[in-house]
Amino acid sequence: MTTSTTESQVNDIVTKYNKLDLTKSTQNATIQVELKNANGFQSGFGDEYSSELPESTKKRFAKYGIDISKGYPERPENIITFLEDAYKIRDSANPDYIERGVNADLEKKALFAKAKEVRNLTKYVGTELVGVQLSDLNEQELDELALLVSERIVVFFRNQDLSPQNQLRIGEFFGTIERHPLAAQVPGHPGITTIWGKYNRKNADKSFKKKGGRAWHTDLDHEFQGPSLTHLHLDAIPESSGDTAWTSGYGAFDKLSPEFQKFLEGKVAIHRSAHKYYERDNILGGSKHIEREHPLVVTHPVTGWKALFVNRSHTVRIKDLEPEESQVVLNYLYDVLEKNLDIQARFTWAVPDQDRSLGASAIWDNRVSNHYAIDDYDDKEDPRHGTRVTSLGAPPVFKENSKSQREALGLDN
Repeated sequence: MTTSTTESQVNDIVTKYNKLDLTKSTQNATIQVELKNANGFQSGFGDEYSSELPESTKKRFAKYGIDISKGYPERPENIITFLEDAYKIRDSANPDYIERGVNADLEKKALFAKAKEVRNLTKYVGTELVGVQLSDLNEQELDELALLVSERIVVFFRNQDLSPQNQLRIGEFFGTIERHPLAAQVPGHPGITTIWGKYNRKNADKSFKKKGGRAWHTDLDHEFQGPSLTHLHLDAIPESSGDTAWTSGYGAFDKLSPEFQKFLEGKVAIHRSAHKYYERDNILGGSKHIEREHPLVVTHPVTGWKALFVNRSHTVRIKDLEPEESQVVLNYLYDVLEKNLDIQARFTWAVPDQDRSLGASAIWDNRVSNHYAIDDYDDKEDPRHGTRVTSLGAPPVFKENSKSQREALGLDN
């Protein structure tokens, strides 16, 4: 039998504890506090979901030697609790980072030679390379791919026989692998994050009356270095749902008036982490997000084009503006990114030419985009599971003499 505590009973308890005189404590008395991770996560294999894995995922893992006998997924063994430790993970730029795509062939001849067809989803956002196997690409072709992603925001590949190990190798070519201190991952492979609605929801009932997805966002923009390219590989693909949409920061910036563009250039926005941590010296103050300062308008290091760099999920305020002013400006910019369909692309993972026994991949540039996972699939009847690898780049910057996409391409002449 279960019992519930009434509001009056709670008030009585609070009143009794408020009357305690803690200055008259018993000699040598101690208070023990069990401090758990602020996000409720358990380390290692504390959450066991291996029996729930889709069959196509199990086959992929078995083929490429991914051991799930201890459980699935795996979280880091020593989960970080304190904010100071979370900041220290990556609080400086990587001096050995190489920006891929800068010196690539502008015509991308080597990469395109491997494609049976190059399909552009829209005029400026989204490209599918038909017939290309990511695992077969050499460094020259990956370099050209980095350039293509920086220009087209997101590039897609269907019918992929791709091992998690190869996915990680490709990510390492693009930059420093993001190894999250909390996120669920493929066992034995830090840096390969689990993307799985069923696990993330912990079997919570899903209803079409509830808001689906996580809203428009940019991955890991609380990082100091900043995420460059992200590679999501779905190895369990819903039959006709679970699409993902992307919107262009280039296109959003070009939607603004010249005067408003000038106002925004040079401004700094505060981005926060999705997860929270405790301050070591102020535990009772509650959990806090990591916060980073990034330019509100960034210049892409490969294309040189200016882009709007905000997102509704993680950008919390504009520095040096009054809170009310900041919120008005940010809400308008969110609307520009989210409501203009001509700067967006939507990818349907399962189509007639997608073999659902194989996977599909999307590689996108976090520095110049937002994306939205459309949560309209059924976890039991039509599961969706993927692995994600994010490469970190250089800290985002704004260059005063850079051009917008439309300026650079001469589209307004």
